Amino acid sequence: MIDTYSLPFFEDRHREWAAEVEAWATAHATDLTDEHDADGSTRALAAAMGGAGLLRATAAPLDVRALCIARDILARHSGLADFAFAMQGLGCGPMTLFGCEPARSFMAEVQAGRQLAAFALSEPEAGSDVAALAATATRDGNAHWRITGEKTWISNGGIAGGYVVFARSGEAPAARGLTCFWLPGEWVRVVERIEVAAPHPLARIAFDDVRVPDSHRIGAPGDGFKVAMATLDVFRATVGAAALGFARRGLALSLERARGRKLFGAPLMELQMTQAAIADSAVDVEASALLVYRAAWLKDQGAARVSREASMAKLFATEAAGRVADRCAQLHGGLGVVRDSPPESLTREVRALRVYEGASEIQRIVIAKAEAAR
Repeated sequence: MIDTYSLPFFEDRHREWAAEVEAWATAHATDLTDEHDADGSTRALAAAMGGAGLLRATAAPLDVRALCIARDILARHSGLADFAFAMQGLGCGPMTLFGCEPARSFMAEVQAGRQLAAFALSEPEAGSDVAALAATATRDGNAHWRITGEKTWISNGGIAGGYVVFARSGEAPAARGLTCFWLPGEWVRVVERIEVAAPHPLARIAFDDVRVPDSHRIGAPGDGFKVAMATLDVFRATVGAAALGFARRGLALSLERARGRKLFGAPLMELQMTQAAIADSAVDVEASALLVYRAAWLKDQGAARVSREASMAKLFATEAAGRVADRCAQLHGGLGVVRDSPPESLTREVRALRVYEGASEIQRIVIAKAEAAR
């Protein structure tokens, strides 16, 4: 079988990076993961990755292939390890791409694993439709802003040391009137913590007329949508990479079960239906890898936008991971639905991938519009 990292998408430094991440994940990812303590695990995993130097990949200049390799490998070992790594990158992504001097020391702490970062875009009435954001940022003299409103589904909400926040500043209608800011964690009020199927630190947060210096602005006034889309253009493909890692785990579990389980006096693998399930999962894994790393390679080659390719990668890989996880659970029979068993945990972990950072339906809209414009 051809190793993914031997493909022409990668350079020697990527293969060395993959070996470094794999060695760390094999030694530490599972031991530091406790799904019953998502907050503590996220802190511990970020600290360990920062101490090992793995979070350097989240610093400028961003190498999208390196980010995808890390998420691919980490997700195969631990969903929370992938989450902790990804949020350190996404939570600092706008500052990394556009700069923010007051956040410089915070970003250094994030890369060392001593602080956690958060990306606050979604709201109770505005998720996929970014133009519908209701949180407001109004001028308070020439040097400050006042931010009021709520955000929800915020990863690392309640435990982050700093938040990237998007608010309506009114320079123009809809998406053209948004501005991006960096806020220290103590300026943010946690309304509630949100429990989800696969435990992750998640919260609804609020801003109560928070006074923010203009120096904390990221990008120009009114450029918030541009900042958000540029950031997601980098990190959307990495969601596909995480899905790929989960799918690899599902395929490995399926093969282990098919080889080890006896049915009617022979290994389960000898049944044609089992072979079909394994074959379909293998195709899903390989196709996902090609789409994910094509998108990452294009971005690293200097393409201004890869929205079409990144959306294809995220759409296919996340949907494929769901199929692989379902086949894995089915092959395990009753064990596949036992709470906290590997197949059951995998099924819960992959479900959210089809929703966050742009639901599958939104990816289809992006792809269709791109095709129509070609």
